[in-house]
Amino acid sequence: MSDGLDWKKDGADWPNRNCSGFVEAGGLTWHVQRMGQGPVILLIHGTGASTHSWRDLAPRLAQRFTVIAPDLPGHAFTDRPASRELSLTNMGHLVCKLVEALDVEPALVVGHSAGAAIALRMVLDNCITPAAIVSLNGALFPFSGVARHVFPPVARLMLLNPFTPRIFTAQAKSPQRVERLIENTGSRIDDRGLSLYKRLFREPGHVLGALGMMANWDLKPLQDAMDKITTPVVLVATEDDRAIPPSNSMRARDKLPNARVVYLRGLGHLAHEEAPEQIGEIIDEAARENGVL
Repeated sequence: MSDGLDWKKDGADWPNRNCSGFVEAGGLTWHVQRMGQGPVILLIHGTGASTHSWRDLAPRLAQRFTVIAPDLPGHAFTDRPASRELSLTNMGHLVCKLVEALDVEPALVVGHSAGAAIALRMVLDNCITPAAIVSLNGALFPFSGVARHVFPPVARLMLLNPFTPRIFTAQAKSPQRVERLIENTGSRIDDRGLSLYKRLFREPGHVLGALGMMANWDLKPLQDAMDKITTPVVLVATEDDRAIPPSNSMRARDKLPNARVVYLRGLGHLAHEEAPEQIGEIIDEAARENGVL
């Protein structure tokens, strides 16, 4: 289902547009950015984001890697499947289909927030065998307490209301609302980043894609299977993250057989947008210590 952003209009000034292309895989048309040369690194963004979130980090990584960065299904310029297909398992399956279509073997996978969960799911399902995974403020555990019983059902109810995306996008036309949303992640990003998030959240199709992920996201099976993931995992946690508590990375470290935590001060949930050079150095280090560079 193609009801996301329009490439000719909304993509005219998209970050790293010269590296963009469209690929058919898994019954969807994907927007994918490819750049650089060297070992393949797959970048998987989080819920509600897109390739724009790698706008500064991707070119930096392209100095040493072949960078592959897609818009996830239902996000930005990639087709939206049926909402039931936006579960963690199915999202991992769809990204696997994309990797197959591109005929690449990622040596490293970097996942932000929900993107980190997708990366781990893909390893569990034997779709990819990277030398290492870098989790940037990974959303790897279910909501706790009352939130666990409230957020997914609310998202499902919002999906059932055909007016929800229109209401959300109408509210997003107020600059203050999107700025407040980003502020609530604990991050401080530049005006360019803010303008791109505003563009995304004004598009009903993108909002439906994000809601579909939230409504169908079940992390319990991943949590229960973490001890089977032997791939080295670098868990980046940031002090000011208001979306994913840094303690979640510590919990993941205790469950994953081969993991370590990198704790960064002064950064929020969107650390890769705030400090791309610093995050790039962590990724380079993960590549060197696992024989990729």
